[in-house]
Amino acid sequence: MHAVTEDEEKWLAAGITGLQQNAFYMHRALDSNNLKDALKYSAQMLSELRTSRLSPQKYYELYMRAFDELRKLEMFFREETKRGCSVVELYELVQHAGNILPRLYLLCTVGSVYIKSKEAPAKDILKDLVEMSRGIQHPLRGLFLRSYLSQVSRDKLPDLGSEYEGDADTVSDAVEFVLQNFTEMNKLWVRMQHQGPAREKEKREKERSELRDLVGKNLHVLSQIEGVDLDMYRETVLPRILEQVVNCKDEIAQGYLMDCIIQVFPDEYHLQTLETLLGAFPQLQPSVDIKMVLSRLMERLSNYAASSADVLPEFFQVEAFAKLSSAISKVIEAQDDMPVFGVVTLYSSLLTFTLQVHPDRLDYVDQILGACVKKLSGKGKLEDNKSRKQIVALLSAPLEKYNDIDTALKLSNYPNVMEYLDDGTKKEMASVIIQSIMKNKSLISTSEKVEALFELIKGLIKDLEENLLELDEEDFHEEQNSVARLIQMLHNDDPEEMLKIITTVKKHILTGGAKRLPFTVPPLIFNSLKLIRRLQNQEETVADEDASATPRKIFQLLNQIIEALSSVPKPELALRLYLQCAEAADDCDLEPVAYEFFTQAYLLYEEEISDSKSQVTAMHLIIGTLQRMHVFGVENRDTLTHKATGYSAKLLKKPDQCRAVYACSHLFWVDDQDSIKDGERVLLCLKRALRIANAVQQMANATRGSSGSVLLFIEILNKYLYFFEKGVTQITVASVQSLIELITNEMQGENSTSDPTADAFFASTLRFIQFQKDKGGAVGERYEAIKL
Repeated sequence: MHAVTEDEEKWLAAGITGLQQNAFYMHRALDSNNLKDALKYSAQMLSELRTSRLSPQKYYELYMRAFDELRKLEMFFREETKRGCSVVELYELVQHAGNILPRLYLLCTVGSVYIKSKEAPAKDILKDLVEMSRGIQHPLRGLFLRSYLSQVSRDKLPDLGSEYEGDADTVSDAVEFVLQNFTEMNKLWVRMQHQGPAREKEKREKERSELRDLVGKNLHVLSQIEGVDLDMYRETVLPRILEQVVNCKDEIAQGYLMDCIIQVFPDEYHLQTLETLLGAFPQLQPSVDIKMVLSRLMERLSNYAASSADVLPEFFQVEAFAKLSSAISKVIEAQDDMPVFGVVTLYSSLLTFTLQVHPDRLDYVDQILGACVKKLSGKGKLEDNKSRKQIVALLSAPLEKYNDIDTALKLSNYPNVMEYLDDGTKKEMASVIIQSIMKNKSLISTSEKVEALFELIKGLIKDLEENLLELDEEDFHEEQNSVARLIQMLHNDDPEEMLKIITTVKKHILTGGAKRLPFTVPPLIFNSLKLIRRLQNQEETVADEDASATPRKIFQLLNQIIEALSSVPKPELALRLYLQCAEAADDCDLEPVAYEFFTQAYLLYEEEISDSKSQVTAMHLIIGTLQRMHVFGVENRDTLTHKATGYSAKLLKKPDQCRAVYACSHLFWVDDQDSIKDGERVLLCLKRALRIANAVQQMANATRGSSGSVLLFIEILNKYLYFFEKGVTQITVASVQSLIELITNEMQGENSTSDPTADAFFASTLRFIQFQKDKGGAVGERYEAIKL
């Protein structure tokens, strides 16, 4: 291969040298106005183009050098005619050149001057040139000769309004000339494929691809002829081009030329001749990449429809959708072995076209999806990545167009197409759907729609363990957070329908598995609590026990949902949710329900929460929630309070015990509830906390030889002051005083170690007492007795 390239370089160099030498003598003859020598050396120069040794690429280099010289020769001929030389004689003279190839190049060059002189009708000269060019049947040399003819004549065609148009010369003549040249060039181009040994087929295909623009330029010239109106295009131009394309039976030519037709002629012409154009597709060779060409056509028509609303009636008039749909079916039937990617690409392009031209025709969109499903049936899950991406594009198009998931949910074939995706791509598609809902803030308002939606996004909801192992933790969290946000978007003002939505979501998310539930259960719980709050404001609904959407029934549902979470196990999260529900039940005045949620929270605490830190957090949550409850009668409250104080005293670390026990003091004194004001038990809690704090001090002394921190004592002092200020009679000045002295002694003891936090806290507490004293009034009087 390397040797061949080197030989070609040598041959090209030799050709260029020969061409330049003859060009030099030609210039000398031109400078001295020696016509005879100019023709002799130009013919010798052009003889270099008779070579068969060069590849198309190298031949093109040689041709371009000859082309530049021919331009100078043409200018000389023009000057000669001005000096009185007859252009007719010149035209005759160049035909005496010895070799046919140089003769025809010179003939085309003089022919260009002849047409410009207008001494004969342009059509006669053009016809003469295009006919005579048939003398070159060598594919490569013939192509370049005709390309030269096309180039020198393109500005001299008898076009509408051009200087060459006259009685004898019409637009039809220009069209006929270009079509004839195109036909002959295409035949030469196709013939290249059948020359040479079979083993070099690939090389020939590559070479032919390099030359395709020479042929395609003819169609470009046709599209530039002003006089080619829609009628002429419909009656003459398109049928003649298509006839040549179909008859050549060559896949490279057919694929390229069909694409050329679509690219160079106006969109309006394509629309008005759709039937003719589409009729050619099934007649093409099976190996032609029809999907690409058809897709380009639909893309152009889609853009044309988008350019102006005024053109849409034309689309309806020619029944573009029906014609395109029918053509796609025929093409797919004609090509049994068309890959799935090709089939889906065609339907994807048709869908884009339909959404642009018939956005209101959902039946068309569903029809396309249905046709796609039919072609995919029996294929199983799509394995190649290109097909999967194309399906995602197909399914994303309606979402982008309608900006509304509701519309997509009306398409019965939408979920059927999704079934052909593998689990990974289903998840990707589910994410696209959720992003669309978020972006457009779509509210999903009926249980049927929620059911359909959750079927579509089941890739993100169902737990497929094998996928979970591969999934990056961060990606998984992002996915599940998007599902959580989606659950918050579900809403209906009608409580009955909203309850159905909640039940539907519950059914789906409970299949989610251990890793998903912690993300999906909380948003469902809070969305349900929102419904309960709405029901509280509609007392007549609450009173109607026949209604299924009552707070009591919703709480039963919530209990079941949280139970699933506690078995995951995520006991800390479940406990928080039980307490949230207990507070909501308190607002609804449902004592048995609130009690049940508290019981569940306690059970979880006892049986599932074993980590000491988690126990401390849970205990403070329980105490805080219980303190805010108003619904409990004496007996139930006592039971729950007793449990809370008991658990507090059993925490693993003494400081944690102390803090939980003094927090329990708030359970016996609630400001806005006269029934819960038990000073004795407040004092008992605080004394118990003090005993535990003392024990902490003694242990510090025994183990470290120092008195440890007095922080716990200061915290308890602050609790004493809180209840002292609230007017709890059992908290006396003496008890506050003795606690201050205890702290002072501890801090000044010989074994004490400095603790800046405790020092600052104690100083701040003393400043508070002083401030209350200075304030005067009833509060000031109470504090007056405390000595600092």
